[in-house]
Order: sequence, then structure tokens, then C-alpha cells
Amino acid sequence: MAGAAAAAGGPVTGAADLRVVLADDQTIVREGLATLLGLLPGIEVVGAAPDGERAVALVAEHAPDVLLTDLRMPGCDGVEATRRVRAEHPGTAVVVLTTYADDASVLDALRAGAVGWLSKDADAEAIGHALRSAAAGQSTIDSAALAALVAAGPTAPAAPPDDLTAREAEVLGLIATGLSNGEIARRLVVSEATVKTHVNRVFAKAGLRDRAQAVGYAYRHGLVPG
Repeated sequence: MAGAAAAAGGPVTGAADLRVVLADDQTIVREGLATLLGLLPGIEVVGAAPDGERAVALVAEHAPDVLLTDLRMPGCDGVEATRRVRAEHPGTAVVVLTTYADDASVLDALRAGAVGWLSKDADAEAIGHALRSAAAGQSTIDSAALAALVAAGPTAPAAPPDDLTAREAEVLGLIATGLSNGEIARRLVVSEATVKTHVNRVFAKAGLRDRAQAVGYAYRHGLVPG
């Protein structure tokens, strides 16, 4: 059975559009996630890990599109696993799971390069959407988690960092809430080409490589709208 094989840490065969490694130190949660993801069309669980160290090894072995990881694990936790995966395997996006919406470690994970954040009571549809969005370079943060993070996050700076213009900072904040360029364009009533220009300038000024780094940067500098 696909879920059982993944829960044991081994590969699961079969073609899929989206390949995922998952990590959670609780066996019942890990096996449940493997089974749940195995039921979603187009998603293949290629490995499952009980801790961050094993998760990083499985990412190196299987080169998945996404790592779905718990934050709180013994030894190498989800934050450290995120940092290592993004540094060593930048082709793999990271989505983190947490039991508590106000978990302070989430901000650390976003700074480390995670592009999505879900609470553990998210349903299958939300998890599938987050994984697909992450693989496409888009951020996904569930509404309860976003509200908690904004409430706990740093106060917005008096002026945008790195010589960002006010509009560039606004675009960056909207990226961090999970909006695509098209959605940002509709929100700001500008063309998508204009948004792309702003995004390119933001990445150049802030030294950002991708949207995962942009999310962490936006939260670190208090640019995410409340």
C-alpha cells in the first residue's frame, strides 16, 4: 500500500505530477498524512521521516517537489530541516505544519525559507492546495495562522528596507499572503506586467532568489498586511 510504504520511509512507486516527502515524529500522524496524501490525485509520497535529519536525507535521495514537515521534532526540528533543504536543495519547496496557530517557530521557518504554513487540522483540500502552490512558487498560509502571525509579528518599519518604494513593499507584502502576480494586479488595479516589474525590482534590491525567500523577508521586516 502506498501510504504504508511511505510511512516506513521508503519510496512509493507510480507516476505523479507532484512528489512529496513528509516529516513528523508521531507515527500515527505520519502514517495518516501519507495515507491522506496518497488519496489526492496527482500527488505521490516518495518518503516519510520521523525527524528533520531523515527528512533532509530523503530530500537528497528523492529530489521531491515539496517537503511537508512538522515544526516540533526531536533533534533536527522543522525549522532546521527547512533551512538545510532550502540551502542544499533549492528545487524543493517547504510547507510547515503546526498544532498551534500562534507557534513562534513558524516565523523562524518562514525566515528559513518555508513558503507555506498550515495548522494540523487543515483538511485534505487545503493541504493539497498548499503543496501545489508551493511547488509553483506561491505561498499559502491558512487564515487563522496568518491572523496569529500578523498579530505577533514585528511592527511595520517607518520606511521600507533596502530602498524599496512604498509600492514595491506593498507588492512584497501581498506575495507573502499567497497572492499570485495576477491576483496582486487585480488587487492593485494595475497590469500583471507592472506587477512583474515590481517583483523583479524587489528581488534585485533585497537580494532574493525566489518567492520562498520573499515570504521570509516580508515577515522579517513587518511588510505583511494585517
